Amino acid sequence: MVLYETRARYFLVGSNQAQTKHRVLKIDRTEPKDLVIIDDKHVYSQQEVHELLGRLDLGNRTKIVQKGSSGLSRAVSAFGIVGFVRFLEGYYIVLITKRRKMADIGGHSIYKIEDTSMIYIPNDSVRVTHPDEARYVRIFQNVDLSSNFYFSYSYDLSHSLQYNLTLLQRPYEQWLSAASSAEEEVHTKSMQDSFDIFEDEGLPTQVVYGLHNEPYYKYVWNGKLLERVKDIVHHDWLMYIIHGFCGQSKLLIYGRPVHITLIARRSSKFAGTRFLKRGANCEGDVANEVETEQIVHDASVMSFTAGSYSSYVQVRGSVPLYWSQDISTMMPKPPIRLDQADPYAHIAALHFDQMLQRFGSPIIILNLVKKREKRKHEKILSEELYPAVINLNQFLPPEHCIEYIAWDMARYTKSKLCNVLDRLSMIAENVTGVLRTNCVDCLDRTNTAQFMVGKCALAYQLYALGMIDKPKLQFDTDCVRLFEELYEDHGDTLSLQYGGSQLVHRVKTYRKIAPWTQHSKDIMQTLSRYYSNAFSDADRQDAINLFLQVYQPSEIKPHLWELPTDFYLHQKSTMALPQDRRSYTLWWSEGILSYLPVAYDEVPCEENMKKVKVKRVNHFDESTDMYTEFFKPYELTSFDDTFGIAMTNSAREFMPKTVGVDPSPFTVRKPEETGKSVLGNKSSKDETLLQRKTAASAPPPPSEEAISSTSEDDSEEDRDDEGAVSQRSTPIKLLTESGESTRTQEQQQQTVKEPYGLNLHTHTHTNTHKCSSKISPPLPSIILKHASLPPSLREPVSRFAEDSIYAVSPPHVDRDSRDVFESHMTTGQGQVRALCRDDMLMYREYVKNRYM
Repeated sequence: MVLYETRARYFLVGSNQAQTKHRVLKIDRTEPKDLVIIDDKHVYSQQEVHELLGRLDLGNRTKIVQKGSSGLSRAVSAFGIVGFVRFLEGYYIVLITKRRKMADIGGHSIYKIEDTSMIYIPNDSVRVTHPDEARYVRIFQNVDLSSNFYFSYSYDLSHSLQYNLTLLQRPYEQWLSAASSAEEEVHTKSMQDSFDIFEDEGLPTQVVYGLHNEPYYKYVWNGKLLERVKDIVHHDWLMYIIHGFCGQSKLLIYGRPVHITLIARRSSKFAGTRFLKRGANCEGDVANEVETEQIVHDASVMSFTAGSYSSYVQVRGSVPLYWSQDISTMMPKPPIRLDQADPYAHIAALHFDQMLQRFGSPIIILNLVKKREKRKHEKILSEELYPAVINLNQFLPPEHCIEYIAWDMARYTKSKLCNVLDRLSMIAENVTGVLRTNCVDCLDRTNTAQFMVGKCALAYQLYALGMIDKPKLQFDTDCVRLFEELYEDHGDTLSLQYGGSQLVHRVKTYRKIAPWTQHSKDIMQTLSRYYSNAFSDADRQDAINLFLQVYQPSEIKPHLWELPTDFYLHQKSTMALPQDRRSYTLWWSEGILSYLPVAYDEVPCEENMKKVKVKRVNHFDESTDMYTEFFKPYELTSFDDTFGIAMTNSAREFMPKTVGVDPSPFTVRKPEETGKSVLGNKSSKDETLLQRKTAASAPPPPSEEAISSTSEDDSEEDRDDEGAVSQRSTPIKLLTESGESTRTQEQQQQTVKEPYGLNLHTHTHTNTHKCSSKISPPLPSIILKHASLPPSLREPVSRFAEDSIYAVSPPHVDRDSRDVFESHMTTGQGQVRALCRDDMLMYREYVKNRYM
């Protein structure tokens, strides 16, 4: 989208990916403190929008009587609207000006915000200044939108994959009956304007149903910023962002790509920093609540309908009680204080009611706080949480009770007789349902526990997809190393957001294999976390409160920095007596219990149907065609710059270069064997380009005997000698004059063999030279690929003697080439044959030539 500017208005012109359809948003600049937006309902073509902008330019140039200057100027190019915000003067518009692709799920791209622009809307001539406006702007901009905010144009990031796919399985009749007549009129008009390729043939139009669903606002961070315009503009303008983490890596299983995606959604309710947000508020929202979803899918088939997808969700969050810690004492671990007695577990009931509504049953609590302490500290929380769960369970049916697992992880870490990760693996094996993990901070111990549960779930996901023969994954394999790094990035990101530093204790710490240098890093992270909590958390909390519009500035209220506490901003219902008090026994919402174990949000009831809008569109309409966004056929792209090449790859990043004859990502490696130690300090892009050139210039694959005779010692010598460049790592070189004559004939024969099959008809060198001699001036070898066909395969198209255009008859393709192509086609349909010995040998040679 592009923002255009005149003295009286802003014109925001948005388009689809192919820039064939455009919408225009008009924003008035003459109102000093009000937001006036007009949404032009018309969908413009590219020519129409150019004509409209030309008329606006001409009209505004005439009004201000400046013929030499432009009346319509281009302000900024953007990729989406974050929202509109007002402090004490007029409104600002926040636009996304830079993005980066982070993941791809079923052809739907997920982007990370890299940069934003905050533009003041009213004109300077009507601006009413306020002395405190600049301070509010600085506080608002303390929320760095370029750090871990994500969005997608076509995929709902606020919901889980299971919820999004469940929508596709609901009956169409219920949706069609709920469709309004206005939407039908808009649809009829758009269908008349669209082009139908089946209309002239007399065939029925292929109609599909496009869905538009309301997001889950708990995990949306710009919901309040879009609230003012949500009911005014078309829903295509609304783009909801989440805060947390998103990462995707590629696991290569003998050439078959499997994408592992990790999405963490941080709750926008009761959000804040470590010591300033503890426990829960009066509505059941807990601090540091993050929903982590790991998605595993076979990337060889992209479609949601034909592909294989698996998802597992787990949650972290503070203990759902009224508790806090006083940071005024400047202690590293301030004492835990219970602020309010809750004998009937009212707050815990509200929290678990939300979880039952979103996830269904069973819900498992994994409590990792300490049990034995010389001075009561963490134990206070366990003594309150366990009775609360017992009290709530007595009113639930036995099959839907909340399961409670308490395990003192810190105590067992110090013991030499107990392996912490083995114990967590045992817990994970016995878990069936959504696991809610907590310690005191929900950072270090929680992330390790979630990693072990995720590792167990990953094994079952790969087993369900048919990738492994038993649901078990070992440490020190390429697969687990890739997954561990993904979870380390996930934990570091969430820890920085809440605690102010990266993780202090990692998976390697609990495995007791961390290097000695890690201890000094842990000390620095501890000091960084203490400094952040003591000196910068208050400013970050003010910025979060202002960004989420928990506090809205007003001239009749105290300023944000004048408030002694933000308690009443997050505890709104404490100031009013509730009209209808919730039952202490029937503590769940109405209708939830009758659908358990299915989540109430996924049930096709009347209440949930109101959240979904359905639109009947042509099968080839771009609004429902994900392939246009993914492949971008209208755009010139470089293969090396595509996301699929740049993303983390198990064969490139983690497979040791001394792999020998076993390239499986499920083989246990030695601790010192890893692909990352060989890559050195090269950037990933440079390394990718070098490896692609290596694959292109690599010698032909050796025979099976050569494979078996390769030893690890030879590879070790090559790796130790950094100055020497092996034959496999030699980049492409230009041919010299002396070597050109000897390789030309061999190259021409090989280039004809590549595009048409394995064993094309052999032709004599005489015919090749005859064909080449007819071409004048001499063409490069890349053109000779198609010009080097023998005359027997060419026949003239035209009967004119001067015409040099020939039609080429299709070459003969042998049976082996047909088998390769048929195997490729069946794989795209999800039917994969068993790997034979030839396939294994072929893949080993590919790995050696591509990554070694």
